[in-house]
Amino acid sequence: MNRLASFGSELNSIDLYKYVGIFCFALTLSVLMNTIFLKFSKNLGRRNVDESIVRWSPVSKPALGGISFYIIFLVTYMLYTLLFHPLLDGLNTKHIGILIAAGMAFLMGLSDDAYNTNPLLKFLVQVACGCVLILTGTYISFFELSLFNYLLTIIWVVAVMNSINMLDNMDGITTIVSLFIICCAMSVAWISPNFNHFFFTSLIGVSGALVGFLFFNWHPSKMFMGDTGSQFLGIFLAIFGIIYFWNNQSVGVNEEAVSKQFVIVLIAFAIPISDTLTVIINRLRRGQSPFVGGKDHTTHHLSYLGLSDRNVAQIFAAIAGVSFILIYVIANVFIIWDISYSLIFGSWFLVVFGTLFGITQLSKTKKRFKEINEK
Repeated sequence: MNRLASFGSELNSIDLYKYVGIFCFALTLSVLMNTIFLKFSKNLGRRNVDESIVRWSPVSKPALGGISFYIIFLVTYMLYTLLFHPLLDGLNTKHIGILIAAGMAFLMGLSDDAYNTNPLLKFLVQVACGCVLILTGTYISFFELSLFNYLLTIIWVVAVMNSINMLDNMDGITTIVSLFIICCAMSVAWISPNFNHFFFTSLIGVSGALVGFLFFNWHPSKMFMGDTGSQFLGIFLAIFGIIYFWNNQSVGVNEEAVSKQFVIVLIAFAIPISDTLTVIINRLRRGQSPFVGGKDHTTHHLSYLGLSDRNVAQIFAAIAGVSFILIYVIANVFIIWDISYSLIFGSWFLVVFGTLFGITQLSKTKKRFKEINEK
């Protein structure tokens, strides 16, 4: 109750109405924008025009959803300056760094959708996004030595941006997973001693954009988010993963809080981490490059078992939902942390990874995977 009371002192009823209004506005704007994109799109943003592009859906669809994410992100920033702060107060260094990094990721994704950007260039832009965040004060504070923190931040940014991009391989999956990760961040922000309106406004706005886009991305989807969307979501989730999972001081008050932060990171990103690790391990075992696309993701193997695309999305939503509940409990109930709690709650990540990886090893899925790749 003390934590909720503390939050109430920071966030009054008027602010709550503002956030509800921002969410409804973002959701409505997302639906309207994507409806317009869908109506007027012909060749712009379409995927699978080139048969060499590996995509689960056999039908070419516009990949314009990510444009709405970024526009709504910028619009919610303007709403933040209008509703919570004068414009000059809102333009601080961290905010500028986040805006620049998000813009770089968006433009790189947009370029990739249009021209199939060179993978090395994508990697360099991702590293540059991490450097911008570091230079503007948003970086992981995990080690005593700053250099290690900077290196970990860059690795984190690149890893999240690529894992979200890899996860975008079936209708609704990345949209749902990203939405739940944002909900996890909001649940931690809820009890943060230093409540930040800019951060919370951004989370609310992008969550509204994702809910609106889900109307078009749920199976059978009418459009994809494209690399424009997955790269923007990757940097967005990486940023708020740093702020609310890696660095948030409210997650613990003792020396063992470091393990608590690590567990929260693993649970929040359990699905993208598990999927990426599974794909990398399986491809290396087959002697293939882990950086080349293929229909060997955990989502695909669930489909090989006979599940529909909608069933797969529901399973991932259930996993993400449990992760959200666990993080809410960890952040709001377990104020004093013990190392044994890390083992207990951390086992959820092992269950998710073990289950998804184990499914890819089943003979039935292996046989189906082989048949599809031989076609």
